[in-house]
Amino acid sequence: MSTAALDRPVKAAAFRGISINRRIKNSVATVLFLASFVVALVPLIWLLWVVIDRGWWAVTRKGWWTHSLRGVMPEQFAGGVYHALYGTVAQAVVAAVIAVPLGLMVAIYLAEYGPDRLTRVTTFMVDVLAGVPSIVASLFIFSLWIATLGFEQSGFAVSLALVLLMLPIVVRAGEEMLKLVPDELREASYALGIPKWKTIVRIVIPVALPGIISGVLLSFARIIGETAPVLVLVGYSRSINYDMFSGNMASLPLLIYTELTNPEHAGFLRVWGAALTLIIVVAVVNLVAALATRILAIGRR
Repeated sequence: MSTAALDRPVKAAAFRGISINRRIKNSVATVLFLASFVVALVPLIWLLWVVIDRGWWAVTRKGWWTHSLRGVMPEQFAGGVYHALYGTVAQAVVAAVIAVPLGLMVAIYLAEYGPDRLTRVTTFMVDVLAGVPSIVASLFIFSLWIATLGFEQSGFAVSLALVLLMLPIVVRAGEEMLKLVPDELREASYALGIPKWKTIVRIVIPVALPGIISGVLLSFARIIGETAPVLVLVGYSRSINYDMFSGNMASLPLLIYTELTNPEHAGFLRVWGAALTLIIVVAVVNLVAALATRILAIGRR
């Protein structure tokens, strides 16, 4: 007889020893939790169903992933979202290149060198930045980068606004992952005479790396769908623009917003197709985050 079979009578007997009042409370709590889960799941499934139902035809058309809308008339369903997809990914990648190193350095300072007055001030500022709406971050970059310094609207300006939105997520994820590293590892390293900076670089960060990468990729997925920065800081283009510092640059949120003003059926198809494309991109990034975390965790064993 298996161990699980032997454990069942023991667990059943232990449960019989619980009072009726506690059993009722347990059953009510279970029902409430399941009901809450179903209530939260229903709108999510409905949302996915509507977007897939209305956008699937567009994303499966030839040229959707490989062509732009250059030369395509508003009433004509042709071309694709290649230009907008490139703009979305390029803006988010540039933002990540800036935000990830800064965020990780701040997280290392907060987790490894605090607490002191500077860490308390930094923690407060990170919390404030985490609550700043995207439109406020966009207006700040517009007033500083464009109105004050005189640079033109561009994809790089959008990336600067995305940095402000991505930075607190990276800091919080990195700080929490570093705090989860057991202090025994640090103490063992110090006992061997290894300096603190080398302990952080060679021991602490590699142990926390799976969680850090997961947090970075999740923050990347978070900023991909931001609409306010692209509406304020760059104009829409129906063709691809590889220059991040000059000219209009399309993105998936900006394409959706622009095509909403198109009364033709082709505009309707492009709106839902771009929405489904954005969901697919976010889902792929989240899947990569999960796989990277698992692979790194297995590699550490």
